[in-house]
Amino acid sequence: MYSLAIHAGAGARPPSSLGREREQAFHDGLLRALTAGQAVLERQGSALDAVEASVSVLEDEPLFNAGRGAVLTIDGTAELDAAIMDGEGLRAGAVAAVRTVRNPVRLARRVLEDTPHVFLVGDGAERFAAQAGIERVSNDYFFTPERSAQLEALRREGKFLAALDEPPVGSQGTVGAVARDSHGRLAAATSTGGMNGKRPGRVGDSPVIGAGTYADSRICAVSTTGHGEWFLRTVQAYDIAARMRYGGASLEQAVTDSIERRLPALGASGGLIAIDSQGGIVTRHNTPAMFRASVRGGEPPRTWID
Repeated sequence: MYSLAIHAGAGARPPSSLGREREQAFHDGLLRALTAGQAVLERQGSALDAVEASVSVLEDEPLFNAGRGAVLTIDGTAELDAAIMDGEGLRAGAVAAVRTVRNPVRLARRVLEDTPHVFLVGDGAERFAAQAGIERVSNDYFFTPERSAQLEALRREGKFLAALDEPPVGSQGTVGAVARDSHGRLAAATSTGGMNGKRPGRVGDSPVIGAGTYADSRICAVSTTGHGEWFLRTVQAYDIAARMRYGGASLEQAVTDSIERRLPALGASGGLIAIDSQGGIVTRHNTPAMFRASVRGGEPPRTWID
């Protein structure tokens, strides 16, 4: 049996602030991404292919803070981060601070498949994208009127660094996916534009293996979203796996302890999605809302904004 869960950020505003039409647009975007990953799993494809497919769709959806529609640096540019991890053999690939790669998660997959490395950044990642034949776009492809307005609002208010890596108004944030395929393999992927008004060169938790993304087919797969600096400090994604492997916690216990107890005690907010080796799905957040969707083999897909 396969399982798939996706997220599109843990937001700082409740769903009631969106309006009915906009809320439906978010549900539709989540469902398109979920369906893309589910189609891979339905034809006996790998968990790794499924999470790449789902996250690529989310990167192309301008409602979310990844790919087209990413938030902007204080200099008015888009710098994108992504990671993908295969729970079979703990293989991983990641990229950060890329400016011309249409789908950073696809470049991260090529790092995993085609290099001896795990993490490429900046110009080095861009050069590898050119060599690998990854689709490139101009930096302004990623801009949307909403993101430009959000940046201008920060500038007017003198708030050069936001508290969360989610935009404060309207759209949600960081995207990710976790999957278990019919062969029992787990995978995770996460992609983001980062923090609204961030300093150029800032990298959060999303592309960092163990912080924002982690998968081990013996234990679980995790993708996070939220206060990136704290998720880096707490090695949040791996923390879930460690609680299970060394502490004997269930996935439900591990996620609950991290999101509802440990992170709030540190003043950190956000959420995560996770799947265990049996295909059990757990999602949790300590923010007013989290945008997410899931499906399991033989069951109907579901989307949530709450």
